[in-house]
Amino acid sequence: MTLRGMWHRAEEGLIAFILGVMTILTFVQVVLRYGFNSGFIWALEANFYLFSWLVMIGISYCVRIRAHIGVDAAVKLFPTPVRRAIGMIVVVLALIYAGLMIYGSVEYINRMMIIDIEAEDIPVKRWILSICLPIGFGLLFIRLLAMAWRIFTGESEGYELADEAAEALHDVTHDQAPDATTVQR
Repeated sequence: MTLRGMWHRAEEGLIAFILGVMTILTFVQVVLRYGFNSGFIWALEANFYLFSWLVMIGISYCVRIRAHIGVDAAVKLFPTPVRRAIGMIVVVLALIYAGLMIYGSVEYINRMMIIDIEAEDIPVKRWILSICLPIGFGLLFIRLLAMAWRIFTGESEGYELADEAAEALHDVTHDQAPDATTVQR
């Protein structure tokens, strides 16, 4: 297995692990609350931070598997070179956004380190729990660079989005060809 394949497996495993922990924690909390009139004080905050990690890792993961939705009906009317140019513009704008978010999240983490406070119910420094922000936006930046490279080299016709219409046709015709949501390893 290649390094890239191992990274993809680790990313999927981490997403599944976080989702599993959140599900189990919520289930246990509901049983304790309604069955025993008890519960964990820290469970809601733990789920909040776990969900933050899930979203931040999921943003770049969805770029990889082309699961983000968008409105590209007008773009598909253009010839391939124009679609590639529009796709490159979109990716550059998304890279600028991701770069600004990386900068802002690093500044936020630095201030949290200076303030040196713990989370409300979890005895962990808040900056440690929030480190998912620069990590997630960094991963997004890397995935967007990869997409820009695919557009530049002609491997892709533009910004790669999920195609709901094609998926609906795929479901109706029972076509066995892989679609945009097929995970590429």
